[in-house]
Amino acid sequence: MGRRQLYRMRTRTDREVIREAEPGTTYVDRDSGEEFEVVGAVLPLAPSPSDLPWAVENLRLCGCSLEQLVPKDLNDCMHCGRRLPAIQP
Repeated sequence: MGRRQLYRMRTRTDREVIREAEPGTTYVDRDSGEEFEVVGAVLPLAPSPSDLPWAVENLRLCGCSLEQLVPKDLNDCMHCGRRLPAIQP
């Protein structure tokens, strides 16, 4: 279960990383020595039952009448609570 929030961080030369961040902590790129700046929070927001970031390849439709997107690593729909069918390869 994802309990901590993930953030997208970027340097001035557009190098990006997604990781957990602590308030007041400075993060530096070990290759270039540039400081990372937080540019956004990664969905889903913490706390969440899913550990996957919301991206097209990590989501599927619930299949209920709500037709909501649900992360692939969940067994139950976050919106309607119904059991999700097995993922077909």
